[in-house]
Amino acid sequence: MQIAAKAASVGIALAVLGGCSTLQSLNPFASKPAPRNPPAALVDIKPSMNVRTAWSVNIGKAGTALFNPALVQGSVFVAAADGTIARLDAANGNQLWRINAGVPLTAGVGADAGTVAVGAAGGVLLAYSADGKQRWKAQASSEILGAPAVAQGLVIVRSIDNRIAAFDADSGVRRWQLQRAAPALALRSAPGIAVDATSAYVGMPGGRMVALTLSNGGPRWEVAVGDPRGATELERIADVSGIPVMVGREVCAVAYQGRIGCVDASSGSTRWAKEFSSEVGLGADDNHVYGADERGNVNAFTYDAGVGVWRNNTLANRRLSTPVAVGRTVAVGDYQGYMHFLSREDGATLARAASDGSQVIGTPVVNGNTVIFQTQAGIVAALTAE
Repeated sequence: MQIAAKAASVGIALAVLGGCSTLQSLNPFASKPAPRNPPAALVDIKPSMNVRTAWSVNIGKAGTALFNPALVQGSVFVAAADGTIARLDAANGNQLWRINAGVPLTAGVGADAGTVAVGAAGGVLLAYSADGKQRWKAQASSEILGAPAVAQGLVIVRSIDNRIAAFDADSGVRRWQLQRAAPALALRSAPGIAVDATSAYVGMPGGRMVALTLSNGGPRWEVAVGDPRGATELERIADVSGIPVMVGREVCAVAYQGRIGCVDASSGSTRWAKEFSSEVGLGADDNHVYGADERGNVNAFTYDAGVGVWRNNTLANRRLSTPVAVGRTVAVGDYQGYMHFLSREDGATLARAASDGSQVIGTPVVNGNTVIFQTQAGIVAALTAE
């Protein structure tokens, strides 16, 4: 977890407090302290279902960014920190095209049938056609960390200074922009944007989620997913995590040091909310919402009322990815590149598959009974649950 601060004094204070530990680390005879919250060891399981690797492609390292694969009409669009952007066949992983943007990338990928968008260094927004030809370049107000949302003829981004901007998907002309006040401290995270036919639903620092009218960016409603609480600025961080998910006529979201819950998409009225803390987003199906909390517990709630259905606590402190529903399972990745397949019914571990040993990042996407995910070291892989 990285934190961006307004005041330089915060960074100075942290540096001073860290001095003793730095000196200690220079002593070759000093014993290293045990991790405060060590990751749970993986226990042997007897798989009750078959998981096979459908395909695997090396796209390039993610660095510190959280890239998300984008699945559109049988193609997967992926990107890497070195500027690589590629289009893959979702069925077999065959590379349909591969280009380099010529600049480091910080966010992506957002795509629809006609436009592919990524964020680049310095707050630059780049848009390409579905066949990999650059269409336009635009300048956002500051660095872009979350994947652009591409839908309804717009490319929508939230930059790190808390501005939300929409650009015309054909021309790159800015259509509207909305400024929101930023809290003193916020997670340096990559929250996403969900879009339906009329609105964009944006997770914000300070635990807020706002619904914006696509035509002009006007706010329709704003709700608190998490209320900042505590005596210090660190304790008061309550940022919305991941990408809000659409479930029927509701929008569900989760916040770090906040809550998990669903609200009515048209009015913003709260359907249900529970105390919860997560650094990643939510998964959902027709009946449940799935969340991985900051302690590594994977939870299932009924989406209509928020009733807890099950909790899997075998993956404690394994820095889990956003969980996604695939087939009869819930798939979730961890910091060692394992993908765990849990039963949708009771959360029991049904199978486990390894990748390249590096962390599963961003939000995996689902194509039928196949989950497609990206790792920090640069592998994009597809696992089929049978």
